[in-house]
Amino acid sequence: MGSLATAARRERREQADILRDIFGNPFRPPPPVDPSLLTPTITALADRIYQQRAFELLPELAAALEAHGCRDTELLGHLRGTGPHVRGCWALDLVLGKQ
Repeated sequence: MGSLATAARRERREQADILRDIFGNPFRPPPPVDPSLLTPTITALADRIYQQRAFELLPELAAALEAHGCRDTELLGHLRGTGPHVRGCWALDLVLGKQ
């Protein structure tokens, strides 16, 4: 019975991680992304990540945003985080204008 309870706790933790990836912090919604940051290169990279589910490229997106002047530590930190990341990731959707 112990391993079943452990597996259930692990499953709940994984589900909570996915929900945080999708919704972020509901008590502190992120500010909108400055449109000047959304260069064709950045939007193409974000779209590629979204379409191909290439979430391993999120740190590259964070670096590109930061290089263009983004200072939003929550956004950059999430993009550089270990995840899990799924389609619907709040940070990626924010860059793509889906939020």
